[in-house]
Amino acid sequence: MSIQRHVTVEGVRLRFAAAHMATLGDELEPLHGHNYVVRCRVEGDLTSDQWVIDFGVLKRAAREACEALDHRFLLQERSTRLDIAGDGEAWVVRFGAREYRFPASDVAALPIENTTAELLAEWIADRVDAALTAGGHTNVTRLSVDVEEMPGQAGGYARDRG
Repeated sequence: MSIQRHVTVEGVRLRFAAAHMATLGDELEPLHGHNYVVRCRVEGDLTSDQWVIDFGVLKRAAREACEALDHRFLLQERSTRLDIAGDGEAWVVRFGAREYRFPASDVAALPIENTTAELLAEWIADRVDAALTAGGHTNVTRLSVDVEEMPGQAGGYARDRG
């Protein structure tokens, strides 16, 4: 039987402020924002140094993902409900009679279908996973990320690695 241990990072600097408008069925939320908080947990076997991962390594990977989203409009590029066009200088988003134009520098265009906390958590997990892979952290067997939109309201994503 394999014993799994875990490391969790959250809080200071694992947060981002961003605007979004998620689709809900045939509706589009009004444009609004959140002060998101991110929690990242990895599970795995101990290394020869007797730890799963250095807290700083995990924090850095999660923080870099948060920084890519901070003070941006989160655009769900793969939305099947929104009409989206970008020309390098701006993004235009249409939903029915509503039209929004965002400077490209203010947009985090994400390859997701909706800007829900669950899909944002998956996007962050992908970034953290890539950093773990690049760093050779093969002992990490599971990764989970929670994205809290407001206290008591979070969505999450978890997956096995390897």
